[in-house]
Amino acid sequence: MTNTALSPAQARANLLGSFWMVAAMAGFAVEDMFLKSASQSLPVGQVMVMFGLGGAIVFWITARTRREIILAPQAFGRTMMIRSGFEVVGRLFYTLAIALTPLSATTAILQATPIVVVAGAAIFFGETVGWRRWTAILAGLTGVMVILRPGAESFDALSILAVLGMLGFAGRDLATRAAPPALGTAALGVFGFSAIVLAGLAFSLWDGKAWVQPTGPVWGTVLMAVAFGVAGYSSLTRAMRTGEISAVTPFRYSRLIFGIGFGVLIFGERPDAATYAGSAIVVLSGLYILSRGRAR
Repeated sequence: MTNTALSPAQARANLLGSFWMVAAMAGFAVEDMFLKSASQSLPVGQVMVMFGLGGAIVFWITARTRREIILAPQAFGRTMMIRSGFEVVGRLFYTLAIALTPLSATTAILQATPIVVVAGAAIFFGETVGWRRWTAILAGLTGVMVILRPGAESFDALSILAVLGMLGFAGRDLATRAAPPALGTAALGVFGFSAIVLAGLAFSLWDGKAWVQPTGPVWGTVLMAVAFGVAGYSSLTRAMRTGEISAVTPFRYSRLIFGIGFGVLIFGERPDAATYAGSAIVVLSGLYILSRGRAR
């Protein structure tokens, strides 16, 4: 019988990694809150451009400090182009969902990203996924449908924006797995936030709304979104590099608690029973998939 007990050092690493993962999810949730607030005063495309530029500058400075090569030849390969495309799609539609739909429901739908990533890994990378995990994947997607409620009177077509954003992020995560190892974390951050700028410019051209001069408080809101976004990204990197992936990844779902909490407390949202039920299905399905993957 194989001894699966963790060493004290590994147990401490997993605990620390779990802390960083929760911190990352809290950072991303606060970022979403500030972006939603800024979009109430500025056109969504303008908010995305300001946010993307801020994050890209921070990661560019970080990359230069670490002497990471940003414009490496690998950065313009097919894999990175695909990753950037998915990043644009994910950021564009998710930011629109944050601006136009309840934050709590948008955050709940986003939790299906790991489920879609596992399905995509099986389809595109040939990873083995047994019938139990496929069943959990279908259950998780059913949970998303419960949140959306298509065909019901309460169905909001704008909620499809969150689904498109979630699919974009799942595609980005799959492409990241194939990203060239020569590109460091800060370099990937530069390209990721640059993609947000492109998405914002593209949406601004389509939307046609004139940009407005931000007031001091709005500038502060966008800068806070940048600060917490970068902090969340950095914490996520530390989490994945500190503990075992199978141990820290389940704590991604803590973002749901923060997202619903901010939606209720800051924006006065009142999630209904279907949102809570669908969220529970998505989270339980995701946790089961992760546990089965660890067992394999």
